[in-house]
Amino acid sequence: MQDYNLKRVFYIFAVLMLLVISYIFYTQSDLNRVDTNMVPIVIMILISAFVVLLFFDYLFKSSNFTSKKAVEIANINSIITPYKSDITLSDVAGLEDVKEDIKEIVDFLKEPGKYRDFGIKLPKGLLLVGPPGVGKTMIAKAIAGESGLPFFYQSGASFVHVYVGMGAKRVKELFDSAKKQKSAIIFIDEIDAVGKSRGDTNSDERDATLNQLLVEMDGFDKESNIMVIGATNQIEVLDEALLRAGRFDRRIYIPLPNIKEREEILKLHLKKKNYHLDINRLALISTGYSSATLATWVNEAAIKALKRGAKSIEFEDFDSVKESVMVGKKREMILDDGEKKIQSSYQSAKIFCAYRFGYDFDKVTLLQKDIVDTKSNFQSKQYLFNLIKLYLSGDEANKIFFDESYTNAKDDIKKARELAKNVVDEYGMGESIIPSGTDIAQLLHTAQAEVNLMLKKDKQKIRKISEKLLEKEFITKEDIKEILN
Repeated sequence: MQDYNLKRVFYIFAVLMLLVISYIFYTQSDLNRVDTNMVPIVIMILISAFVVLLFFDYLFKSSNFTSKKAVEIANINSIITPYKSDITLSDVAGLEDVKEDIKEIVDFLKEPGKYRDFGIKLPKGLLLVGPPGVGKTMIAKAIAGESGLPFFYQSGASFVHVYVGMGAKRVKELFDSAKKQKSAIIFIDEIDAVGKSRGDTNSDERDATLNQLLVEMDGFDKESNIMVIGATNQIEVLDEALLRAGRFDRRIYIPLPNIKEREEILKLHLKKKNYHLDINRLALISTGYSSATLATWVNEAAIKALKRGAKSIEFEDFDSVKESVMVGKKREMILDDGEKKIQSSYQSAKIFCAYRFGYDFDKVTLLQKDIVDTKSNFQSKQYLFNLIKLYLSGDEANKIFFDESYTNAKDDIKKARELAKNVVDEYGMGESIIPSGTDIAQLLHTAQAEVNLMLKKDKQKIRKISEKLLEKEFITKEDIKEILN
Protein backbone atom coordinates (compact mmCIF):
# COMPACT_ATOMS: atom_id res chain seq x y z
CA MET A 1 0.00 0.00 0.00
CA GLN A 2 2.87 2.35 0.80
CA ASP A 3 4.44 1.76 -2.65
CA TYR A 4 1.08 2.43 -4.31
CA ASN A 5 0.63 5.77 -2.41
CA LEU A 6 4.10 6.96 -3.44
CA LYS A 7 3.38 6.17 -7.07
CA ARG A 8 0.06 8.06 -6.88
CA VAL A 9 1.71 11.16 -5.32
CA PHE A 10 4.43 11.02 -7.96
CA TYR A 11 1.98 11.06 -10.86
CA ILE A 12 -0.32 13.73 -9.28
CA PHE A 13 2.66 16.01 -8.70
CA ALA A 14 3.76 15.66 -12.32
CA VAL A 15 0.28 16.56 -13.58
CA LEU A 16 0.11 19.61 -11.27
CA MET A 17 3.45 20.87 -12.57
CA LEU A 18 2.21 20.65 -16.14
CA LEU A 19 -0.97 22.55 -15.19
CA VAL A 20 1.04 25.31 -13.46
CA ILE A 21 3.34 25.75 -16.45
CA SER A 22 0.39 25.84 -18.84
CA TYR A 23 -1.39 28.45 -16.67
CA ILE A 24 1.68 30.70 -16.57
CA PHE A 25 2.01 30.63 -20.35
CA TYR A 26 -1.71 31.28 -20.73
CA THR A 27 -1.84 34.29 -18.39
CA GLN A 28 1.46 35.89 -19.43
CA SER A 29 1.25 35.63 -23.18
CA ASP A 30 -1.16 36.21 -26.01
CA LEU A 31 -1.74 34.14 -29.11
CA ASN A 32 1.15 35.67 -31.04
CA ARG A 33 3.84 36.43 -28.49
CA VAL A 34 5.37 34.86 -25.38
CA ASP A 35 6.65 37.20 -22.67
CA THR A 36 10.43 36.61 -22.73
CA ASN A 37 10.74 37.74 -19.10
CA MET A 38 8.82 34.64 -18.09
CA VAL A 39 11.27 32.19 -19.76
CA PRO A 40 13.81 32.14 -16.86
CA ILE A 41 10.97 31.65 -14.39
CA VAL A 42 9.55 28.77 -16.39
CA ILE A 43 13.00 27.18 -16.67
CA MET A 44 13.48 27.42 -12.89
CA ILE A 45 10.04 25.87 -12.32
CA LEU A 46 10.89 23.01 -14.68
CA ILE A 47 14.25 22.42 -12.96
CA SER A 48 12.61 22.52 -9.53
CA ALA A 49 9.93 20.13 -10.69
CA PHE A 50 12.58 17.76 -12.08
CA VAL A 51 14.52 17.77 -8.79
CA VAL A 52 11.33 17.12 -6.80
CA LEU A 53 10.41 14.26 -9.13
CA LEU A 54 13.87 12.71 -8.66
CA PHE A 55 13.44 13.03 -4.91
CA PHE A 56 10.10 11.21 -4.99
CA ASP A 57 11.57 8.55 -7.29
CA TYR A 58 14.38 8.01 -4.75
CA LEU A 59 11.83 7.70 -1.94
CA PHE A 60 9.89 5.13 -3.94
CA LYS A 61 12.95 3.01 -4.68
CA SER A 62 14.19 3.25 -1.08
CA SER A 63 10.78 2.18 0.19
CA ASN A 64 10.72 -0.75 -2.24
CA PHE A 65 14.26 -1.81 -1.22
CA THR A 66 13.41 -1.53 2.48
CA SER A 67 10.24 -3.55 2.13
CA LYS A 68 12.09 -6.32 0.26
CA LYS A 69 14.77 -6.37 2.93
CA ALA A 70 12.12 -6.50 5.65
CA VAL A 71 10.48 -9.48 3.95
CA GLU A 72 13.81 -11.29 3.65
CA ILE A 73 14.70 -10.59 7.27
CA ALA A 74 11.25 -11.85 8.29
CA ASN A 75 11.90 -15.04 6.35
CA ILE A 76 15.27 -15.41 8.05
CA ASN A 77 13.65 -15.07 11.46
CA SER A 78 10.95 -17.62 10.67
CA ILE A 79 10.88 -20.67 12.91
CA ILE A 80 12.61 -23.68 11.38
CA THR A 81 10.58 -26.75 12.21
CA PRO A 82 11.23 -30.42 11.46
CA TYR A 83 8.80 -33.01 10.19
CA LYS A 84 8.49 -36.77 10.39
CA SER A 85 9.35 -38.61 7.20
CA ASP A 86 7.08 -41.47 6.17
CA ILE A 87 9.51 -42.68 3.48
CA THR A 88 11.35 -45.97 4.12
CA LEU A 89 13.94 -47.98 2.23
CA SER A 90 11.14 -50.11 0.76
CA ASP A 91 10.04 -47.00 -1.15
CA VAL A 92 13.47 -46.79 -2.81
CA ALA A 93 13.72 -49.11 -5.81
CA GLY A 94 17.08 -50.64 -6.72
CA LEU A 95 20.33 -49.27 -5.24
CA GLU A 96 20.94 -52.44 -3.21
CA ASP A 97 24.59 -51.59 -2.53
CA VAL A 98 23.61 -48.11 -1.37
CA LYS A 99 20.89 -49.55 0.87
CA GLU A 100 23.45 -51.67 2.73
CA ASP A 101 25.43 -48.55 3.61
CA ILE A 102 22.21 -46.77 4.58
CA LYS A 103 21.16 -49.59 6.93
CA GLU A 104 24.42 -49.15 8.82
CA ILE A 105 23.82 -45.39 9.11
CA VAL A 106 20.26 -46.02 10.35
CA ASP A 107 21.57 -48.43 12.97
CA PHE A 108 24.00 -45.72 14.15
CA LEU A 109 21.11 -43.32 14.60
CA LYS A 110 18.72 -45.77 16.27
CA GLU A 111 21.19 -47.26 18.74
CA PRO A 112 24.04 -44.77 19.25
CA GLY A 113 24.81 -46.10 22.72
CA LYS A 114 25.77 -49.52 21.35
CA TYR A 115 28.49 -47.96 19.21
CA ARG A 116 29.71 -45.48 21.83
CA ASP A 117 30.09 -48.29 24.38
CA PHE A 118 32.36 -50.01 21.88
CA GLY A 119 34.45 -46.84 21.49
CA ILE A 120 33.10 -46.04 18.02
CA LYS A 121 32.48 -42.41 17.09
CA LEU A 122 29.26 -41.77 15.24
CA PRO A 123 29.70 -40.08 11.86
CA LYS A 124 28.78 -36.40 11.99
CA GLY A 125 28.00 -36.05 8.34
CA LEU A 126 26.97 -38.07 5.32
CA LEU A 127 27.50 -36.76 1.79
CA LEU A 128 25.32 -38.20 -0.98
CA VAL A 129 27.01 -37.75 -4.35
CA GLY A 130 25.54 -38.52 -7.75
CA PRO A 131 23.99 -37.18 -10.96
CA PRO A 132 20.72 -35.21 -10.81
CA GLY A 133 17.57 -37.26 -10.38
CA VAL A 134 19.09 -40.46 -8.95
CA GLY A 135 17.18 -40.20 -5.65
CA LYS A 136 19.50 -38.44 -3.21
CA THR A 137 16.63 -36.58 -1.52
CA MET A 138 14.54 -39.77 -1.37
CA ILE A 139 17.41 -41.61 0.34
CA ALA A 140 17.82 -38.82 2.92
CA LYS A 141 14.10 -39.01 3.68
CA ALA A 142 14.34 -42.81 3.91
CA ILE A 143 17.12 -42.50 6.51
CA ALA A 144 14.90 -40.18 8.55
CA GLY A 145 11.90 -42.47 8.09
CA GLU A 146 13.78 -45.64 9.07
CA SER A 147 15.39 -44.03 12.12
CA GLY A 148 12.23 -42.18 13.19
CA LEU A 149 14.14 -38.95 13.84
CA PRO A 150 12.92 -35.39 13.19
CA PHE A 151 13.92 -34.31 9.68
CA PHE A 152 15.09 -30.76 8.93
CA TYR A 153 15.13 -30.06 5.20
CA GLN A 154 16.86 -27.02 3.68
CA SER A 155 18.11 -26.24 0.19
CA GLY A 156 21.61 -24.84 -0.13
CA ALA A 157 20.15 -21.93 -2.10
CA SER A 158 18.07 -20.89 0.94
CA PHE A 159 21.30 -19.86 2.71
CA VAL A 160 22.47 -17.61 -0.14
CA HIS A 161 21.42 -14.02 0.57
CA VAL A 162 22.27 -10.56 -0.67
CA TYR A 163 22.90 -9.17 2.82
CA VAL A 164 26.09 -10.22 4.59
CA GLY A 165 25.41 -12.26 7.71
CA MET A 166 21.90 -13.41 6.81
CA GLY A 167 22.99 -16.80 5.46
CA ALA A 168 25.17 -17.45 8.51
CA LYS A 169 22.27 -16.45 10.76
CA ARG A 170 19.98 -18.95 9.06
CA VAL A 171 22.58 -21.72 9.40
CA LYS A 172 22.88 -21.01 13.13
CA GLU A 173 19.11 -21.03 13.59
CA LEU A 174 18.83 -24.32 11.72
CA PHE A 175 21.40 -26.04 13.91
CA ASP A 176 20.00 -24.47 17.10
CA SER A 177 16.57 -25.89 16.22
CA ALA A 178 18.10 -29.32 15.60
CA LYS A 179 20.02 -29.28 18.88
CA LYS A 180 16.79 -28.71 20.81
CA GLN A 181 15.61 -32.08 19.46
CA LYS A 182 18.66 -33.90 20.88
CA SER A 183 18.36 -36.46 18.07
CA ALA A 184 17.67 -35.23 14.52
CA ILE A 185 18.70 -35.26 10.89
CA ILE A 186 19.64 -32.08 9.03
CA PHE A 187 19.46 -32.46 5.27
CA ILE A 188 21.00 -29.78 3.03
CA ASP A 189 20.12 -30.40 -0.59
CA GLU A 190 22.41 -28.98 -3.29
CA ILE A 191 24.98 -28.16 -0.66
CA ASP A 192 27.37 -26.92 -3.36
CA ALA A 193 25.28 -23.70 -3.50
CA VAL A 194 26.70 -22.74 -0.10
CA GLY A 195 29.76 -25.00 0.17
CA LYS A 196 31.77 -23.97 -2.89
CA SER A 197 35.51 -23.61 -2.44
CA ARG A 198 36.33 -20.23 -0.96
CA GLY A 199 39.20 -19.83 -3.40
CA ASP A 200 36.78 -19.96 -6.33
CA THR A 201 34.47 -17.19 -5.13
CA ASN A 202 34.77 -13.62 -3.99
CA SER A 203 31.67 -13.36 -1.84
CA ASP A 204 31.82 -12.24 1.77
CA GLU A 205 28.27 -13.49 2.34
CA ARG A 206 28.96 -16.98 0.93
CA ASP A 207 32.24 -17.25 2.87
CA ALA A 208 30.55 -16.19 6.11
CA THR A 209 27.78 -18.74 5.57
CA LEU A 210 30.24 -21.55 4.84
CA ASN A 211 32.34 -20.64 7.88
CA GLN A 212 29.24 -20.77 10.06
CA LEU A 213 28.36 -24.20 8.66
CA LEU A 214 31.86 -25.48 9.46
CA VAL A 215 31.66 -24.06 13.00
CA GLU A 216 28.25 -25.65 13.60
CA MET A 217 29.41 -29.08 12.39
CA ASP A 218 32.41 -28.87 14.69
CA GLY A 219 30.28 -27.72 17.62
CA PHE A 220 28.17 -30.83 18.14
CA ASP A 221 28.13 -32.18 21.66
CA LYS A 222 29.72 -35.62 21.95
CA GLU A 223 26.47 -37.01 23.31
CA SER A 224 24.27 -35.43 20.65
CA ASN A 225 22.71 -37.71 18.09
CA ILE A 226 22.49 -35.28 15.16
CA MET A 227 23.61 -36.12 11.65
CA VAL A 228 24.06 -33.69 8.77
CA ILE A 229 23.31 -35.11 5.34
CA GLY A 230 24.40 -33.18 2.28
CA ALA A 231 23.57 -33.88 -1.36
CA THR A 232 25.48 -32.71 -4.42
CA ASN A 233 26.23 -33.60 -8.00
CA GLN A 234 29.35 -31.40 -7.99
CA ILE A 235 31.62 -32.72 -5.26
CA GLU A 236 34.64 -31.33 -7.12
CA VAL A 237 33.58 -27.73 -6.35
CA LEU A 238 33.12 -28.22 -2.59
CA ASP A 239 35.54 -26.58 -0.18
CA GLU A 240 38.25 -28.89 1.15
CA ALA A 241 37.45 -27.88 4.73
CA LEU A 242 33.92 -29.20 4.29
CA LEU A 243 35.19 -32.56 3.03
CA ARG A 244 37.83 -33.21 5.66
CA ALA A 245 37.45 -35.94 8.29
CA GLY A 246 35.24 -34.98 11.22
CA ARG A 247 32.65 -33.24 9.10
CA PHE A 248 31.35 -35.36 6.26
CA ASP A 249 32.84 -38.62 7.50
CA ARG A 250 30.86 -40.79 5.10
CA ARG A 251 30.39 -40.40 1.37
CA ILE A 252 28.03 -42.52 -0.69
CA TYR A 253 28.03 -42.35 -4.47
CA ILE A 254 24.64 -42.96 -6.07
CA PRO A 255 25.02 -43.87 -9.75
CA LEU A 256 22.46 -43.92 -12.52
CA PRO A 257 20.39 -47.11 -12.23
CA ASN A 258 21.52 -50.18 -14.17
CA ILE A 259 19.15 -52.34 -16.21
CA LYS A 260 18.00 -54.44 -13.25
CA GLU A 261 17.43 -51.38 -11.08
CA ARG A 262 15.56 -49.59 -13.87
CA GLU A 263 13.24 -52.59 -14.10
CA GLU A 264 12.54 -52.40 -10.35
CA ILE A 265 11.93 -48.64 -10.53
CA LEU A 266 9.51 -49.04 -13.43
CA LYS A 267 7.65 -51.79 -11.55
CA LEU A 268 7.35 -49.53 -8.52
CA HIS A 269 5.85 -46.65 -10.52
CA LEU A 270 3.55 -48.96 -12.50
CA LYS A 271 2.37 -50.76 -9.37
CA LYS A 272 -1.02 -49.04 -9.11
CA LYS A 273 -1.58 -48.66 -12.85
CA ASN A 274 -3.10 -50.94 -15.46
CA TYR A 275 -0.51 -51.91 -18.05
CA HIS A 276 0.04 -54.49 -20.74
CA LEU A 277 3.73 -54.52 -21.69
CA ASP A 278 7.14 -56.11 -21.10
CA ILE A 279 8.86 -54.05 -18.39
CA ASN A 280 12.23 -55.61 -19.21
CA ARG A 281 11.93 -54.21 -22.73
CA LEU A 282 11.42 -50.72 -21.27
CA ALA A 283 14.47 -51.18 -19.06
CA LEU A 284 16.57 -52.18 -22.06
CA ILE A 285 15.78 -49.01 -24.03
CA SER A 286 16.20 -46.61 -21.11
CA THR A 287 19.98 -46.75 -20.55
CA GLY A 288 21.08 -43.49 -18.95
CA TYR A 289 17.69 -42.65 -17.45
CA SER A 290 17.70 -41.46 -13.84
CA SER A 291 15.09 -42.52 -11.28
CA ALA A 292 13.33 -39.17 -11.66
CA THR A 293 13.29 -39.47 -15.45
CA LEU A 294 11.79 -42.97 -15.24
CA ALA A 295 9.05 -41.69 -12.94
CA THR A 296 8.26 -38.88 -15.40
CA TRP A 297 8.31 -41.36 -18.29
CA VAL A 298 5.73 -43.59 -16.61
CA ASN A 299 3.49 -40.63 -15.79
CA GLU A 300 3.64 -39.24 -19.34
CA ALA A 301 2.91 -42.67 -20.82
CA ALA A 302 -0.14 -42.98 -18.53
CA ILE A 303 -1.39 -39.57 -19.70
CA LYS A 304 -0.90 -40.65 -23.31
CA ALA A 305 -2.89 -43.86 -22.72
CA LEU A 306 -5.70 -41.88 -21.07
CA LYS A 307 -5.87 -39.42 -23.97
CA ARG A 308 -6.27 -42.20 -26.53
CA GLY A 309 -9.04 -43.77 -24.44
CA ALA A 310 -7.16 -46.99 -23.58
CA LYS A 311 -7.85 -49.05 -20.47
CA SER A 312 -4.18 -49.93 -19.96
CA ILE A 313 -0.73 -48.51 -20.70
CA GLU A 314 1.07 -50.15 -23.60
CA PHE A 315 4.55 -49.99 -25.09
CA GLU A 316 3.44 -47.55 -27.79
CA ASP A 317 2.55 -45.02 -25.08
CA PHE A 318 6.08 -45.11 -23.68
CA ASP A 319 7.63 -44.99 -27.13
CA SER A 320 5.56 -41.98 -28.23
CA VAL A 321 6.52 -39.80 -25.23
CA LYS A 322 10.16 -40.87 -24.97
CA GLU A 323 11.58 -37.92 -26.89
CA SER A 324 9.51 -35.32 -25.04
CA VAL A 325 10.59 -36.76 -21.69
CA MET A 326 14.25 -36.54 -22.64
CA VAL A 327 14.17 -32.92 -23.87
CA GLY A 328 17.06 -31.10 -22.23
CA LYS A 329 18.89 -34.27 -21.23
CA LYS A 330 22.44 -34.99 -22.36
CA ARG A 331 22.02 -36.96 -25.52
CA GLU A 332 25.33 -38.77 -25.16
CA MET A 333 23.96 -40.53 -22.05
CA ILE A 334 20.92 -41.96 -23.83
CA LEU A 335 22.14 -44.92 -25.87
CA ASP A 336 20.46 -47.07 -28.48
CA ASP A 337 21.49 -50.72 -29.03
CA GLY A 338 24.34 -49.88 -31.42
CA GLU A 339 25.71 -47.15 -29.15
CA LYS A 340 25.53 -49.48 -26.14
CA LYS A 341 27.75 -52.01 -27.96
CA ILE A 342 30.29 -49.30 -28.78
CA GLN A 343 30.24 -47.96 -25.21
CA SER A 344 30.51 -51.47 -23.77
CA SER A 345 33.64 -52.27 -25.80
CA TYR A 346 35.08 -48.87 -24.98
CA GLN A 347 34.48 -49.28 -21.26
CA SER A 348 35.68 -52.90 -21.24
CA ALA A 349 39.08 -51.89 -22.60
CA LYS A 350 39.47 -49.35 -19.79
CA ILE A 351 38.39 -51.89 -17.18
CA PHE A 352 40.83 -54.46 -18.59
CA CYS A 353 43.69 -51.96 -18.40
CA ALA A 354 42.76 -50.87 -14.89
CA TYR A 355 42.88 -54.50 -13.75
CA ARG A 356 46.15 -55.28 -15.56
CA PHE A 357 47.87 -52.15 -14.23
CA GLY A 358 46.81 -52.93 -10.65
CA TYR A 359 44.51 -49.93 -10.13
CA ASP A 360 41.98 -50.51 -7.38
CA PHE A 361 38.27 -50.56 -8.19
CA ASP A 362 35.23 -52.43 -6.96
CA LYS A 363 32.42 -52.07 -9.51
CA VAL A 364 32.23 -50.22 -12.82
CA THR A 365 29.06 -49.25 -14.68
CA LEU A 366 28.49 -48.88 -18.41
CA LEU A 367 28.35 -45.08 -18.23
CA GLN A 368 30.86 -44.48 -15.42
CA LYS A 369 33.52 -41.97 -16.48
CA ASP A 370 36.14 -42.30 -13.75
CA ILE A 371 37.02 -45.95 -13.17
CA VAL A 372 39.94 -45.48 -10.78
CA ASP A 373 40.83 -43.00 -8.07
CA THR A 374 43.94 -41.22 -9.33
CA LYS A 375 44.56 -39.12 -6.22
CA SER A 376 47.83 -40.03 -4.52
CA ASN A 377 50.60 -38.14 -2.75
CA PHE A 378 53.38 -39.77 -4.79
CA GLN A 379 53.01 -41.11 -8.31
CA SER A 380 55.78 -42.73 -10.30
CA LYS A 381 56.48 -42.13 -13.97
CA GLN A 382 55.31 -45.67 -14.75
CA TYR A 383 52.08 -45.13 -12.83
CA LEU A 384 51.37 -41.98 -14.84
CA PHE A 385 52.37 -43.64 -18.11
CA ASN A 386 49.97 -46.52 -17.44
CA LEU A 387 47.24 -44.00 -16.63
CA ILE A 388 47.77 -42.35 -20.02
CA LYS A 389 47.44 -45.79 -21.65
CA LEU A 390 44.20 -46.39 -19.73
CA TYR A 391 42.77 -43.08 -21.01
CA LEU A 392 43.70 -44.00 -24.59
CA SER A 393 42.55 -47.63 -24.37
CA GLY A 394 38.86 -46.96 -25.09
CA ASP A 395 39.59 -45.16 -28.35
CA GLU A 396 42.01 -47.91 -29.40
CA ALA A 397 39.31 -50.51 -28.64
CA ASN A 398 36.91 -48.63 -30.93
CA LYS A 399 39.48 -48.90 -33.72
CA ILE A 400 40.10 -52.61 -33.06
CA PHE A 401 36.48 -53.73 -32.74
CA PHE A 402 34.73 -51.25 -35.06
CA ASP A 403 37.58 -49.92 -37.24
CA GLU A 404 36.44 -46.42 -36.29
CA SER A 405 36.87 -43.63 -33.74
CA TYR A 406 33.88 -42.22 -31.86
CA THR A 407 33.15 -39.10 -29.83
CA ASN A 408 32.67 -41.04 -26.58
CA ALA A 409 36.50 -40.93 -26.30
CA LYS A 410 36.74 -37.12 -26.19
CA ASP A 411 36.97 -36.69 -22.41
CA ASP A 412 39.56 -39.44 -21.94
CA ILE A 413 41.69 -38.19 -24.83
CA LYS A 414 41.64 -34.73 -23.25
CA LYS A 415 42.76 -36.25 -19.93
CA ALA A 416 45.56 -38.17 -21.67
CA ARG A 417 46.88 -35.01 -23.36
CA GLU A 418 46.72 -32.99 -20.14
CA LEU A 419 48.46 -35.73 -18.15
CA ALA A 420 51.20 -36.13 -20.78
CA LYS A 421 51.78 -32.37 -20.70
CA ASN A 422 52.04 -32.44 -16.90
CA VAL A 423 54.45 -35.39 -16.99
CA VAL A 424 56.81 -33.45 -19.26
CA ASP A 425 56.27 -29.82 -18.20
CA GLU A 426 55.53 -30.01 -14.46
CA TYR A 427 57.12 -33.27 -13.29
CA GLY A 428 60.20 -33.13 -15.55
CA MET A 429 59.77 -36.78 -16.57
CA GLY A 430 60.34 -36.31 -20.31
CA GLU A 431 63.46 -37.28 -22.28
CA SER A 432 65.03 -34.05 -21.12
CA ILE A 433 64.58 -31.96 -17.97
CA ILE A 434 63.79 -29.04 -20.30
CA PRO A 435 60.12 -29.29 -21.43
CA SER A 436 59.59 -30.08 -25.10
CA GLY A 437 56.49 -30.43 -27.24
CA THR A 438 58.22 -33.30 -29.02
CA ASP A 439 58.51 -35.19 -25.70
CA ILE A 440 54.76 -34.84 -25.13
CA ALA A 441 53.92 -36.15 -28.59
CA GLN A 442 56.39 -39.03 -28.25
CA LEU A 443 54.94 -40.00 -24.85
CA LEU A 444 51.41 -40.12 -26.27
CA HIS A 445 52.43 -42.06 -29.39
CA THR A 446 54.35 -44.62 -27.33
CA ALA A 447 51.42 -45.08 -24.92
CA GLN A 448 49.03 -45.43 -27.86
CA ALA A 449 51.16 -48.08 -29.57
CA GLU A 450 51.68 -50.12 -26.39
CA VAL A 451 48.03 -50.18 -25.36
CA ASN A 452 46.94 -51.06 -28.89
CA LEU A 453 49.29 -54.06 -28.88
CA MET A 454 48.06 -55.16 -25.43
CA LEU A 455 44.38 -54.95 -26.42
CA LYS A 456 44.91 -56.89 -29.66
CA LYS A 457 46.71 -59.63 -27.75
CA ASP A 458 43.76 -60.12 -25.35
CA LYS A 459 40.99 -59.19 -27.77
CA GLN A 460 38.81 -62.20 -26.94
CA LYS A 461 39.00 -61.57 -23.18
CA ILE A 462 37.99 -57.95 -23.67
CA ARG A 463 35.08 -59.12 -25.82
CA LYS A 464 33.90 -61.37 -22.96
CA ILE A 465 34.12 -58.46 -20.51
CA SER A 466 32.12 -56.37 -22.98
CA GLU A 467 29.39 -59.02 -23.27
CA LYS A 468 29.08 -59.24 -19.48
CA LEU A 469 28.97 -55.47 -19.14
CA LEU A 470 26.37 -55.18 -21.90
CA GLU A 471 24.17 -57.76 -20.20
CA LYS A 472 24.21 -56.30 -16.67
CA GLU A 473 25.35 -52.69 -17.37
CA PHE A 474 27.83 -53.07 -14.53
CA ILE A 475 30.71 -55.40 -13.77
CA THR A 476 32.65 -56.16 -10.59
CA LYS A 477 36.30 -56.86 -10.00
CA GLU A 478 35.38 -60.45 -9.15
CA ASP A 479 33.70 -60.78 -12.57
CA ILE A 480 36.92 -59.60 -14.23
CA LYS A 481 38.99 -62.13 -12.28
CA GLU A 482 36.64 -64.91 -13.32
CA ILE A 483 36.78 -63.95 -17.01
CA LEU A 484 40.54 -63.44 -17.17
CA ASN A 485 41.38 -66.62 -15.25
